[in-house]
Amino acid sequence: MVSESDGKYTDIKRLLDILTATGKHYDLEKIKDAYLYAAQMHEGQFRVSGDPYISHPIAVAEIVAGLELDTDSICAALLHDTVEDCADRTDLATLRRRFGDDVAMLVDGLTKIVQLQVEDKEEAHIENLRKMLLAMSKDVRVIFIKLCDRLHNMRTLGVKKDSKRRLTALETMQVYAPLAHRLGMQRIKQELENLSLSYLDPIGYEEVRQDIEKKYGANQNFIENVRAFVDEKLQQNGVHFSLEGRIKTVYSIYRKMYNQNKSFDEIYDFYALRIIVDTELECYTCLGIIHEMFNSIPGRFKDYISTPKPNMYRSLHTTVIGRDGIPFEVQIRTWEMHHIAEYGIAAHWKYKSGERSKEDIDKKLEWIARLIETEDGARDPDEFMQALKTDIVHDETFIFTPKGDVIALPQGATVIDFAYAIHSAVGNKMIGAKINGMIVPIDRVPQNGEIVEILTSSASRGPSRDWLKIVKTSEARSKIRQWFKKEKRSDNIALGRSMIDGELKRIGRQSTEAQRLEVATNVAHRIGIQGADDLYNTIGYGGLSISKLLTKLRDEFDRVVGVPETAPAPTHTERVQEAAKKQAAKNIKSNSGIIVDGERGCSVKFAKCCNPLPGDPVIGFVTKGFGISIHKQDCPNVRGSLRSDPETAARWVEARWDDGFDARSNDSVFEAHLQIHAHDRNMLLADVSLALADMKVAILNIYTQRSGADKVILNLTVSCKNREHYDSIVARIRGISDVVDVVRGFS
Repeated sequence: MVSESDGKYTDIKRLLDILTATGKHYDLEKIKDAYLYAAQMHEGQFRVSGDPYISHPIAVAEIVAGLELDTDSICAALLHDTVEDCADRTDLATLRRRFGDDVAMLVDGLTKIVQLQVEDKEEAHIENLRKMLLAMSKDVRVIFIKLCDRLHNMRTLGVKKDSKRRLTALETMQVYAPLAHRLGMQRIKQELENLSLSYLDPIGYEEVRQDIEKKYGANQNFIENVRAFVDEKLQQNGVHFSLEGRIKTVYSIYRKMYNQNKSFDEIYDFYALRIIVDTELECYTCLGIIHEMFNSIPGRFKDYISTPKPNMYRSLHTTVIGRDGIPFEVQIRTWEMHHIAEYGIAAHWKYKSGERSKEDIDKKLEWIARLIETEDGARDPDEFMQALKTDIVHDETFIFTPKGDVIALPQGATVIDFAYAIHSAVGNKMIGAKINGMIVPIDRVPQNGEIVEILTSSASRGPSRDWLKIVKTSEARSKIRQWFKKEKRSDNIALGRSMIDGELKRIGRQSTEAQRLEVATNVAHRIGIQGADDLYNTIGYGGLSISKLLTKLRDEFDRVVGVPETAPAPTHTERVQEAAKKQAAKNIKSNSGIIVDGERGCSVKFAKCCNPLPGDPVIGFVTKGFGISIHKQDCPNVRGSLRSDPETAARWVEARWDDGFDARSNDSVFEAHLQIHAHDRNMLLADVSLALADMKVAILNIYTQRSGADKVILNLTVSCKNREHYDSIVARIRGISDVVDVVRGFS
C-alpha cells in the first residue's frame, strides 16, 4: 500500500514536472488519485526485470505527457493495465465511478479481451487488434496511449527471452510503427523501427550503425559548416527561421539499402538540414535561396505542402550537392507543419481544440472506420491482417481526378481501387477507365501524378466477382462484397452451399441434406453468424474463406453424423481389383480435360500464345520441368517449332480434348483473346463492355490502338467456357454498330 505521507507522490515527481512545464491546465489532483489507485492495484506485482510493475504505467504516462495530451489520457495511461492484470481487484465499472466515462472508455480500448472464445491464438490476436482499432475509431487517444505503452515495452524488451523479443519486435514493425507513421507521429515511429530492427536483425543493425558513425566521424564538421553558410545567407535575405541538422536513422538507411539494393555510399540523404519558418510563402522563398546556393539533384524535389501526405505531413524536400561534393537533403516547413510532422494528429491537442478540431481528426481517421466498419473478411485473420498492412504500411501513390482533386492510394492499387475511393456508386457503375486521356485495362496501376477518368454507365449491372482478385485496397474489396451481399443474395447462398457440399465430399464426409444443414447451422453459430443461409451468403460473396472453415466443418460433421469408420486394410486381391478399377476410370474422364498420348491425369498447362479452348484441335509440347504445354494445332509457335531442329520437334506429342470433359459443368474458365476492328466513335467501348456484361462474360484485360484516322482496334482478353461459347461472344460483338470484324488472338 502506498504511504499517505508527504512523499507519497515521489514516484510521479518527474511526471508532474513534465505536466507543469507544458504550461497547460491539468487536473493534477485527479492524476494523483489515478496514480495512487494504480499503485494500490499493482501492489505485489513485478516486471520481468524485477522492477515494481507500477514503474511501467508511470513511464507510459510520462511519454503521453510529452505529447501534451489531456488529463483523462494521463489517467488512462496510469490505469491502462489495471483491469487486465488486476481483474480480481477492480473492473471498468469501478473505474467509471471513480474517474469518469472517458477514462473508463480509454482503459477499455487498451484492455485485451481476456475471456475470448476463439479456437487459436491467431484469432485471439486479431480480435484484440480489431477491438483496439474499433476503440481508436471512436477516440484516437486510445492508439496514442497504446503507442506510448508499446514504446516503453520496446525500450525495456532486453530482459525478455529471445523468442519473445523477436515476436514483439515483429508485431511492432508490422503494426505499431506503421500506425504511428499513418498518424504522422514520426518521433515515436522512428524509435519503434530502430528498436525493432535491433532485435530482428541485430547484425545488420550494428553494421549500419557503425557505418553511420564512420561516415559522420569522417565528415564531422560538414553539416555544421553547411548550417553556418545557410544561416548567413537566410539572414541576408531577411528570413526569420530556425535551423536544425540531422542524420538519417539506422532503420531508414537499412530499409533503403534492402529495398533499393543500394550500398551505404549510395544513400544521398544521409545528411539533412531542416529550415523552419513562420509562413508558407517563406518556405518557397527559402527553397529558391537554397537552389541558388547549391546545385540540386534532378528528380529529388518533392512538394508535400501543395500535396500533403495522407498522414498530414507537409514540407518541401530537395536534395542538393554541397561544396565538398557531399549530397544532403534540405527540408523546409513552417512551425505548425513541423509539430504535425513530429507528433501527427496528436499535435491537435497542443494547437487546436473544440468541435472543429474534433471534425478534422475524425476526417483524418476515416480510413480506420472503413477498415473495421464491415464484417467482410473480418472473420478471416489472414485477410484482416493483409487489409491492415495494405492500409497502413504501403507507400502512397497520388492520383488526380479530371477536376484536379488528389486521391491517395497504396502503391499497387488499380483504377478499380481509384473508382471506389471516389464513391461506391462510381465503382459499381464502372465500365472502363482512361489514364491521361487513353483507355486502359481495368487492372492498370496508375502512377504518381497521372490523371485518371472513370468511365461509367447507368446500364451497368454492377461489379464483376473477378474484380475481387484485382483490387488491392480493403475499401474497394469491401464495397464490391457489399454490392454482391445486397444484390445477389440468392446467388451467394447457392454458391456458398455448393462450396460447403463440395468441401465435405472432398474430405470424404457423406450425409443427407438435413445433416448437412445441421452442420452448416452449427458452424454458423460457432463463428457468430445467425444461420446456415447467412453462412452460405457470407461464403458466396467472399466475406469468409471456405478453407478457414475446413476444420470446423469436419469437427462438426463428425459430431453430428459420426466419424466415418476406418476400413480394414485391403487384401492383395482387393488391391489388384482397385487398381483395375482406377485404370478403367481413367478411360472415362480427365480432370484437366486433356488426354496426352492416350493418358489422362497428365500435368498440363495451356499456352498463353494461342489460349486453346475446349473444341479446338490441340497438340502438346513436353516442357522441361513444367509438364505438358497445350497449344492449338494452328498456333504459329507450333508450325515454327515443327520446322526447327529434330530434337525440339520430337518433343511434340499427340493431345486431344477428352470427350467426357464438360467445361460448363466443371466451372472451368479459359482465356480467349479478341481483336475487335471498328470505326472509332464515342461509347464504342461502353457498348462492347455492356454486351459482354449482359452475357456474364468477364473482361480480364483490355487495351486499344489506332489503326487509321478513324479506326481503332480493341484488344480484349475475356473469360470463355469453350469454342461454342467463344463463337457466341464473337457473334454478339459483331452485331454492335461500327464493328468491322472480330478476330481471335492478338497480332
